[in-house]
Amino acid sequence: MEQLKKVDASIAPDDFAEFWQQKYEQALQVNPFLSLQDTGKVHNHWRVFDCYYTSNDGVRIGGWLLLPTKGKVESGVVWAHGYGGLEQPDTSWKLNNTAILIPCLRGIGRSAHPPISSDPYWHVLHNIQDKHQYVLGGCVQDIWCGISALLTLFPNIKERIGLIGSSFGGGLSIFASAFDERIQRSHFHVPTFGNTELRMNMPTVGSTQALIDHSDNKDLHTTLSYFDTSSATKYLTRPTHWGLALFDPYVAPPGQFSAYNACKGNKTLFVLNAGHFIYRGEGKQRSELRQQVEDFLIIRSK
Repeated sequence: MEQLKKVDASIAPDDFAEFWQQKYEQALQVNPFLSLQDTGKVHNHWRVFDCYYTSNDGVRIGGWLLLPTKGKVESGVVWAHGYGGLEQPDTSWKLNNTAILIPCLRGIGRSAHPPISSDPYWHVLHNIQDKHQYVLGGCVQDIWCGISALLTLFPNIKERIGLIGSSFGGGLSIFASAFDERIQRSHFHVPTFGNTELRMNMPTVGSTQALIDHSDNKDLHTTLSYFDTSSATKYLTRPTHWGLALFDPYVAPPGQFSAYNACKGNKTLFVLNAGHFIYRGEGKQRSELRQQVEDFLIIRSK
């Protein structure tokens, strides 16, 4: 822990904030054209809806919307998944009077969009030669457009929106939260994309290995300098909650902590023994973390 809390952030390009602000403004111009279909299913007091909305580049994003069976919607949460994708929504959350939007980000699951590959190894490389067209930028815009879609249904929640991101979705959620003031609170669970230089030089598996395998591409390094969460977290101004791991074969812990360390705002840390890995005591830690996140996401009216 002593070493991890000393990991520095990367050096960001001079126009880093301008680049992301432009991405955000582009997302705000999109009319989400939200479409809902009631599945008729109710799980753990959640009504489950299939949903689709439009994101940047005309990409149609599919996913689920969970609405409470009782009470009125007074807040909203967007939940961004990991690179494993989703086959069904997580209905185990205990959040009262809350709408939970669970989108499949472009190229993955219900948001299949050829020629974007659904395989993490190739997904993370899609259009990496051009920072403006790189797939991860579009994925962050998918989150922003999801918030816009939620607000078309529930305009009353505009000051009570939370964001949850895990792994791949955790990294994306850092960019989304750093440049969107609509997001009041965010939880990042073992977020990736932290400190590019470090993570490209550490043993790893998963999507980062794809970047390492193609590291001789000069455009790759230029693009990744704009997609480094340790450069983005200094723009986080709202409360954040972090679940970071001491061991993680998919997301090197120094990369996770580099992003956390660079965050100067109001932040809370929960340390996990491991991420992306089965270990003794995992269930207990996950339960404790879930309780903290649910309590943290209660956004009271101003």
